[in-house]
Amino acid sequence: MGSIPRQGVPIAAEMDSRDVSVVVPAFDEEEWIEAGIREVRAALEQVPGDHEIIVVNDGSTDATSRRARDAGATVIDQPENRGYGAALKVGIRAARNPLIVITDADGTYPAAAIPELIAHADAYDMVVGARTGENVAIPWSRRPAKWLLGLLASYLAGRPIPDLNSGLRVLRRETVLRFEHILPAGFSFTTTITLASLCSDQLVYYHPIDYFERVGQSKIRPWHALEFMVLILRTIVYFNPLKVFLPAGGVFFLCGLAKFVHDVMLSNLSETAVLFFLGGTLLWAVGLLADQIARVGLGGGRR
Repeated sequence: MGSIPRQGVPIAAEMDSRDVSVVVPAFDEEEWIEAGIREVRAALEQVPGDHEIIVVNDGSTDATSRRARDAGATVIDQPENRGYGAALKVGIRAARNPLIVITDADGTYPAAAIPELIAHADAYDMVVGARTGENVAIPWSRRPAKWLLGLLASYLAGRPIPDLNSGLRVLRRETVLRFEHILPAGFSFTTTITLASLCSDQLVYYHPIDYFERVGQSKIRPWHALEFMVLILRTIVYFNPLKVFLPAGGVFFLCGLAKFVHDVMLSNLSETAVLFFLGGTLLWAVGLLADQIARVGLGGGRR
């Protein structure tokens, strides 16, 4: 197992050889792609072993592909824009090394943090660059939705999640291939792989990093927050349905109980209370059935 570098000691001197593939999805990122590749390559020079940088050109209409090749990266050209997650899956499938680093092509994530993340990869199944450092340039308009989604995901996953959808992380190729069938083609790829790993009892480590202001225009839109919320619920229902159905059934049951007490006080029992009770019971029954299906389908694959 590679050791975590001591303070003041170069990472390369402390780390065992690690074969790493860096996958960078890119869509119209000609402004930053060359500088980004140079920064990633400089970071990888601190990590002994075989390295490759794969840029998945996701249907760009500018010079992203050419500039990535000029910078020395292996480029996979997609004929059309298929989405962030789809690009990552293509790149990870093409990677030759078992340890994968993913990062963005917009200059927001510090490539210099990559060796520190890799240093933890022996002890953990996934190492996430959590945007909780001293210099974090997340727009204020996104922070309320990000906080709410993180709170919901942490509750449903049953553990704190400092950064749900960070785009800088180290993970194993086999993990992505294991969950590939549920990983979406859009921006929620990272959200899904985080929840899938946590719900499968994998070890996930969150390493604080900075997060810089992006180069160019962001491709995330306000409606993506709703998509993230739906995806969080769907992923948790897939792995741990009782986390969703038990509270939902409890809400119906309590509403029915309140209506029943109200009706008794008025000596007028209505159908509404009965319907709430039935609704709660049905939700609990569906949750128990879904939980049994999840255990049969996933039990053999959990650690």
